[in-house]
Amino acid sequence: MNSKNAMCPLAALLVAGITLMSACGGGGDGGGSAGGSVGPSAGAPVRVNVTGPNAVTYWNEVATNTINVPATATGSPAEKRPTDSVDLAVVHLAIYNALAAITGRYQLYGGPIQAAAGGDISQEAAVGAAAYGVLKGLFPNRAAQYQPAYDSFVAAINDNAAKSDGLALGDGMAQAMLALRGDDGRSVTLAPYVPGTAPGAFRGVNPINRYLSSIKPFAIASASQFRAPAPPALDSDVYANDVNETRMLGGVLGSTRTDAQLEIARFHTEPPFRFWPRNLRRFAMTDGTLIDQARLLAMLFVVQADAAIACFESKYHYESWRPQSAIPLADTDNNPATTADASWTPVVPTPNHPEYPAAHACVSAALMEALKTYYGTDRVEFTLDSTVTGTTRSFTATQAHVEEVRGARIYGGMHFRNSLVRGEELGTSVAKWVLQHNFLAR
Repeated sequence: MNSKNAMCPLAALLVAGITLMSACGGGGDGGGSAGGSVGPSAGAPVRVNVTGPNAVTYWNEVATNTINVPATATGSPAEKRPTDSVDLAVVHLAIYNALAAITGRYQLYGGPIQAAAGGDISQEAAVGAAAYGVLKGLFPNRAAQYQPAYDSFVAAINDNAAKSDGLALGDGMAQAMLALRGDDGRSVTLAPYVPGTAPGAFRGVNPINRYLSSIKPFAIASASQFRAPAPPALDSDVYANDVNETRMLGGVLGSTRTDAQLEIARFHTEPPFRFWPRNLRRFAMTDGTLIDQARLLAMLFVVQADAAIACFESKYHYESWRPQSAIPLADTDNNPATTADASWTPVVPTPNHPEYPAAHACVSAALMEALKTYYGTDRVEFTLDSTVTGTTRSFTATQAHVEEVRGARIYGGMHFRNSLVRGEELGTSVAKWVLQHNFLAR
């Protein structure tokens, strides 16, 4: 998607005495850094201290619960194919644009749009209306998830002109974002999947997320812009080393894996659509300003969405087999350094989509790059939790999380090391691109 003119409809928006005027030129790279004025100087350590919810995190939770209702056979495109990172990105972009327009601190998504405020405006009202408007547009039949939340949220705001203006502005931003996304490609019709039979080919039946690469990205030029390089040849030393490592560490039986490594593997098996919204939300539950909380979550979910879109484009371009196929069928790979083990199975369930590149690596690296950019340092101290293990894990640097995920997917028997490294490279490249062109200071 070309972002230069993406938000031009906002330029004509006139709401409650607030005129938004856009040059509708340039790509949002005309000033400031992706990190803006947020965070300490480069290199200084940061500890994420959760102090409590706010309007932005409240609506993140409401949106997550709405999006995570199981898909239906009928209804809107989003109801038939809810896509957590994509739908959350739309919600948070509407919130971000509303607060960016009010505060004047950051460029609105899609271009350098300037806002002239005509009086006091309730930021909380704008946040609620922006989120509600997007959810109502994407999920018209899931009102039970968001209507009561909206009614109680709005009722708690004092009735005055600032509230009315905030509600009008937020709704205007929601409608503009819905119009901008339009038909985002998720309704693509796909032919039945035919599993591969050749050595190296993915053998999954009815694999998931095939439509992801058809969704319009938010910032990168196309789903294939950062396509991963081809996986190593089956007869290569790299491939043999990867197969043998996963065989030794990731199997149910005969593994050299430690109990601590198994715990790490299990920790990172919680479905991403639950794991990431809950854990990312906490980064915005600090004592920062509302616009900075909104900006951070918009950055994170846009980066996550585009990284997932790009990652699955590469996955279904190469259609590489998983360890659960590669190891039992190693006698067909023409590599003398691998040995078939017909009884080998991974210690945790393998997701039903191609192996290369690793999606957990793509997304984790992208999100950690976004946090590194936002805070101005890799030395970010934070804690994540998993409902699978019921435990928390603490990190003292963003790269430490990337490296842990790399190990987790090998210990779990789902991936090969090269796939994880290439996924990290893809995710990092996507994040850098997104943040070089969006969410910049005015």
